[in-house]
Amino acid sequence: SLAVGHQYSSLGTQPILCGSIPGLVPKQLRFCRNYVEIMPSVAEGVKIGIQECQHQFRGRRWNCTTINDNLAIFGPVLDKATRESAFVHAIASAGVAFAVTRSCAEGSATICGCDTRHKGPPGEGWKWGGCSEDVEFGSMVSREFADARENRPDARSAMNRHNNEAGRTSINDHMHLKCKCHGLSGSCEVKTCWWSQPDFRVIGDYLKDKYDSASEMVVEKHRESRGWVETLRPKYTFFKPPTERDLVYYENSPNFCEPNPETGSFGTRDRACNLTSHGIDGCDLLCCGRGHNTRTERRKEKCHCIFHWCCYVSCQECVRVYDVHTCK
Repeated sequence: SLAVGHQYSSLGTQPILCGSIPGLVPKQLRFCRNYVEIMPSVAEGVKIGIQECQHQFRGRRWNCTTINDNLAIFGPVLDKATRESAFVHAIASAGVAFAVTRSCAEGSATICGCDTRHKGPPGEGWKWGGCSEDVEFGSMVSREFADARENRPDARSAMNRHNNEAGRTSINDHMHLKCKCHGLSGSCEVKTCWWSQPDFRVIGDYLKDKYDSASEMVVEKHRESRGWVETLRPKYTFFKPPTERDLVYYENSPNFCEPNPETGSFGTRDRACNLTSHGIDGCDLLCCGRGHNTRTERRKEKCHCIFHWCCYVSCQECVRVYDVHTCK
């Protein structure tokens, strides 16, 4: 389902033939045919999830690299039940919920619209108005589409469902009031307010923190009437058990230092590193102790900008020299 956003970013500009989208399971195919007008938003949501993943991991050994023309757009890296897999599922599910919710509020689809539940008593100095974003509908779409593949009674499906829901919950937890002032000369005597999603960067930052504190689990097998069922329980009982908002995983990550087609690692050779940082983006850690090369780059930039009344800015063009450090 991640391939929808990667390979079908032009869904909004062409007729959608659900049967031509590769990799969809029957439930997703039915969903596509029933909700065909919001499929462009689903694709856009996956795309912004991938872009946010690449922003959040831009200074890490694994930097959320995608592979063109491949249904497994991250390669084998998601085959393992690692914390990287946990983050990708959470951010992609959140992206779908976010994009569908925003699209509905903008009136892009006839089957959805504003959230009409928020019409209760107003607060002091403001009243309900505008178009409150219907995050429950967006989350429902994400749940129906992203979770359609996760119906097996095994540990990986349980992990993916949990992390998908954690991503969607992060949207709901960050909903806030957005207001517009009314009155003479913008005096703000009365405000009209509506329920709004945050900027998606807020969601990315939040889920990145959840990635760093993800809970390691172990797999348990249970015999039920439908057969053997795998569930997850916390590996360490002396830690606080994960909530529905936490990310979970049960397999260790590779170190991503060297290229490895089996794990999906691209290695860190030729990656730009930060010479002054002692963190993971620093040349010592990012380059895995192999050292780094340094070269100079000349870049043209605007400089000495002056604001002219009224109303334009004039700038000169300067050439600046930068040191660029890359891993050996």
